[in-house]
Amino acid sequence: MSDTGLPARRSAIYLLDQIIGEGKLMPELIGAGVLDKLDPADRARAQRLATETLRGMERADRILQKHLQKYPPLTVRNALRVGTIELCAGEAAHGVVNSMVNVVSRHKHYGHLKGLVNAVLRKVADKGADQWPTLRTPRLPKWLRGPLVQAWGGETVLAMEAVHFTGAPLDLTAKSDAAAVAEAVKGDTLPTGSVRLTDGGQVSALAGYTAGDWWVQDAAAAIPAKVLDAQAGEKVLDLCAAPGGKTLQLAAAGADVTAVDISEGRMERVKQNLVRTKLDATTLVEDAFSVTGQFDAILLDAPCSATGTIRRHPDLPFAKDGSEFGALIELQERMLDHAVTLLKPGGRMVFCTCSLLPDEGEVQVEEALERHPSLSVDRKALDRPGIEPAWITEEGGLRLRPDHWADRGGMDGFYVACLRKSD
Repeated sequence: MSDTGLPARRSAIYLLDQIIGEGKLMPELIGAGVLDKLDPADRARAQRLATETLRGMERADRILQKHLQKYPPLTVRNALRVGTIELCAGEAAHGVVNSMVNVVSRHKHYGHLKGLVNAVLRKVADKGADQWPTLRTPRLPKWLRGPLVQAWGGETVLAMEAVHFTGAPLDLTAKSDAAAVAEAVKGDTLPTGSVRLTDGGQVSALAGYTAGDWWVQDAAAAIPAKVLDAQAGEKVLDLCAAPGGKTLQLAAAGADVTAVDISEGRMERVKQNLVRTKLDATTLVEDAFSVTGQFDAILLDAPCSATGTIRRHPDLPFAKDGSEFGALIELQERMLDHAVTLLKPGGRMVFCTCSLLPDEGEVQVEEALERHPSLSVDRKALDRPGIEPAWITEEGGLRLRPDHWADRGGMDGFYVACLRKSD
């Protein structure tokens, strides 16, 4: 009898091996085509299994450690983890155990451990589902948790972790009429104007996708362009533009948009979305530092640690270790300095990062104000629908965290500030 779940489960284990063992990120693995040979249903299932395993790994490991005298090699351990996640979610024990034994038995180095996999997963099938809800919410790894507790306090970090564990709903930005989009897709309109669906299903099958009435964009990620408030006819630069949600927002406002990104592949997605939504922008694949000219407004979404996106990308804490933070902070500083030279006198720039670390947000802006006497923070720019006063920081920026709107499904972590250049 064929094992229908085998291809997806084997691929999920491979994704975990690459993320945990090789430090690869899920989007880059999928972009490189590691799931391309699977049919669409198995591809979606493999990705979902890997994602759920990353979110629940601490709980899975706690259940497994009761049945293991020592940890087996990573691939075998990941097979046990995926199996545990499925069993605790109520999947039929027979199918799960058989699949995981099958995956391990075919491995050229670890085939001899199939008996261990069989024995352990049968024990998990017996009691795992009862143990699962009694275990604590999975915590972030120490390399990231430490700095976050230092910045925001232990209670806040626990609240963030609770949101990370539940995952992210699907948010859409409407090209024009949010209420009409919400009605068409049966979603809710959030206070800031984004449309949220608890279960989006297949995005391209949603009403209005083909017509280009909306695009996928986390509610927090939609706020920087709203703060910039581009006007029709303004010359606007979107630096580090991919994946393009902000470019589309600026273009929908009627601005003359130049979108720049160094990645040709990522910029291709921006172009595809511009075509689908019937919006216009000039797209350039080049280094941000080679951009010249003068602009009325600039949106700089600087490369960062992406620590604010973990509820959507649970691979990040396992693929990274924080060693790149210093280089990213330095790059952000250089990009800010370059962007100032491109800003017309009297112009404005929104600086933002999808990071939870003050060094990539609040501190960057404080230091930029010291380096550039011509810059000042425009606090009035934050006076937008849905922005809560408690989110506004001492230096006049906006601190968005995953635990904001926790009862609605949270939001990505972001820092946003609007800087004006004197005439």
